[in-house]
Amino acid sequence: MRIPGPLRAFFHRIAAKKSKPVAAVATARKLAVVIWHMLTKGQDYTWVRPALLAWKMRSLELAAGQASRRGQPKGSAAVYSLKAVREAERQMMGQVEEAYRRFVANWRARPKPKPS
Repeated sequence: MRIPGPLRAFFHRIAAKKSKPVAAVATARKLAVVIWHMLTKGQDYTWVRPALLAWKMRSLELAAGQASRRGQPKGSAAVYSLKAVREAERQMMGQVEEAYRRFVANWRARPKPKPS
């Protein structure tokens, strides 16, 4: 939960109410549900960091045995090496996290049902 984004805000919200281990399990479950929806609907993650994704995909291509492109024009993964790009993406995720926190700020806990 070190990377800014809505999942980190969710983790901190649950950790404040319960405990960190409970929040970790709740966040893992939420992540599993998000992944299931992405796979079944064939959609990409809404809050993806484009430069980081390109860098990871290129790393996977190289690990799978795809030829290196040394001496050729740089691809989209090269922009991740620019600190300004990385910081801009982290700042964008920080804004998304803050928007999530504002969104759930006025939610109220459900009252516990009375035993019959």
